[in-house]
Amino acid sequence: MFPAIAVAQALSRNAPETQLLYVGRRGGMEEQVVPRYGIPMQTIVAAKLGMLSAASAQSSDVQAVASANGGGDQQTRTLTPASPKNTSFASMKQVNAGVLNVGYAEDGPADGQPVILLHGWPFDIHAFVDVAPLLAKVGYRVIVPYQRGYGSTTFLSPDTFRNAQQSICAEDVVNLMDALKIKKAILGGFDIGSRTAAATGVLWPDRVKALVLVSGYVIANVPANALPAPPKAEYAFWYQWYFSTKRGVLGYTQNTYDFNKLVWSLQSPKWHFDDATFDRTAASYKNPDHVAIVIHNYRWRIGLASGDKKYDSLENKLYAGPVITQPTITIASDFDGANASGTAYRNKFTGKYSHQILDGIGHDVPQEAPQAFADAIIEVAGY
Repeated sequence: MFPAIAVAQALSRNAPETQLLYVGRRGGMEEQVVPRYGIPMQTIVAAKLGMLSAASAQSSDVQAVASANGGGDQQTRTLTPASPKNTSFASMKQVNAGVLNVGYAEDGPADGQPVILLHGWPFDIHAFVDVAPLLAKVGYRVIVPYQRGYGSTTFLSPDTFRNAQQSICAEDVVNLMDALKIKKAILGGFDIGSRTAAATGVLWPDRVKALVLVSGYVIANVPANALPAPPKAEYAFWYQWYFSTKRGVLGYTQNTYDFNKLVWSLQSPKWHFDDATFDRTAASYKNPDHVAIVIHNYRWRIGLASGDKKYDSLENKLYAGPVITQPTITIASDFDGANASGTAYRNKFTGKYSHQILDGIGHDVPQEAPQAFADAIIEVAGY
């Protein structure tokens, strides 16, 4: 059976006049979510076997529609990058969490299912500026933090090591959850945010309900990264090699704005963002620790910078390439190239799983395809 959310999406695109007959329990996710897509739905409680046969013909039609649009374990859609609808969030807040004072956006009801959305480099919370209200509208409590080195997130002490290794970024998420008294959350991320979300799910599995990960399984194996990759892969990470030099540090320090704008255009060539859109994110690069965090992250990934030794046991667990047990949706875009099929990392996910391919979308998936990203969060919440 295809997930109800996928069915609703397929019907809204292909047969908007259809009324959906749902056979199942009252008060489930299907009853709550499907009508929000504008699809009238009648629920029949399947208390008798005869009721199931009465709905069987319509169920098969719905599956055929969903199958035609890629339902099931893998879905492929062709999309055009969206223009921004929002320029700000419902509210901005600050909270002390671990070694940081974290700046974060919040939207949605305080008692809603928590969703934490994690950005990467060279992006910031505005990657989710159109995703947050979509989720808040259907009852989720959405938290979008500036990662260490971005925006209004600052270190509480000038003496703290400006460290960006993956386990400590995952710990930042748990510390934020503790500060906000969130026991368990759905995590979604892209770029470094995807790696952070996955690492959190592995290292603190009891705190993560489900995951949406752009680019799939991107947990870093630093010892393995010491070995060279094929030439095309090396070329794709040109900035990583640049950051490994003194010239690169000086160049990024002096040209942060232009450097990051170039990266945006290279990683999302079909997304014609305007200056105002980029400038909203560029303001976050003025964080006093931005350069130090970015440089440490990329040097650490290839073994040129040390992490904090007290996190060695956590890193060794991640280096081993552990499976992710939580329900997960992975999303691939044009940026992922030959890895877009997801086959290379399918065996890394042992919980309920599906994979989506968004043709026409670049690396900044939530900002270029906010509805698709929000839909993935809603869908994985029902797994």
